[in-house]
Order: sequence, then structure tokens, then C-alpha cells
Amino acid sequence: MQTKNSPVGGGVFGLEIYRVAFIGHREVDEHRQVADELDTVLSMLLKKHEYIEFYVGKNGEFDELAASAVRRLKSEWSAFCSLALVLPYEIANLDLIEKSYDEVIMPNDYKCHYKAAIEKRNRWLAENCDLMIGYIKRESGGAYKCFSYARERGVLLINIAEQIEPRDRL
Repeated sequence: MQTKNSPVGGGVFGLEIYRVAFIGHREVDEHRQVADELDTVLSMLLKKHEYIEFYVGKNGEFDELAASAVRRLKSEWSAFCSLALVLPYEIANLDLIEKSYDEVIMPNDYKCHYKAAIEKRNRWLAENCDLMIGYIKRESGGAYKCFSYARERGVLLINIAEQIEPRDRL
């Protein structure tokens, strides 16, 4: 953990920073259930930590659900958390998109293929968080690879997909 030295998103000086990254498959089957579970987990985290920096990408439905959950949390608790968009490369309309985030981070150099850039960004997420919240339903793909890498590094993990009741069992 780090200590907050400057206010980001209304943060207060001297607060201990807890860093949370999100990673998940592009497609989400259970939007409402995932959104509800994210709200529950984020509320519990905020009760436990002084200040939380949330890191999210923009590569699929889980990223959007996670960013929305953080924004809902920030609507009441903006002085205690911030939302950073972590991009693998520059994207179109960034000037408009960045207004929805407290910070935009691009940890990669631009000298690699876009898929390699996504993998490098994912590694950055795993290397720069205290907790990774994932939506991992299958043992393949970039999200699974990132989640596994975070596990190898000893990062705390929460897999939202494991908390969701499958539709066919409802």
C-alpha cells in the first residue's frame, strides 16, 4: 500500500491507499447480478480501507460494469476513492472519455501490436494492485491469464463469477 500525498478525486492528504484492479471477460452473461455483487463488494471495501484507487480498463462489458459500480460508490464517497482508466494504447475520443475518470494511465510504450499492449497493460494491473476483482468464467483468454498472474504474485483475488448463481439453476 502507498500513502496518498496529493488529493486525487477529492482524496485527503495522508490517507493510506488501497489499490483495486478489475479484470474480466469481454462479455458478461448476468449483468444485473454482476452489478449487484460489485456494489456489495465495493461497499465492504470502502468500510475497511481509508482510501481506494480503482483501476479499470475499457475492453468489454465487465470493465463497464466495474466502472459504473465505482461511479455509484463515488457519488456518495468521492473523498475516499478515485477511478483511474488504465489503457493499453491511445483510443479515439480520449478527450471526451477521460472526463468520466479521475485519471488516465497508459503504462505501455507504443511500439507493440495492440494485443501485446493489452497483455502488457494487464500485467501492469496485476503488478500494481493490492486486490484484483475479476469476472473469470473460463480458463482461457487474457483476463484469465491476468488473474492467474496476479495469483502467482500473491495478490488478493475475488472472482465475481464464482458468486453468481448460474441462470440454468434459477
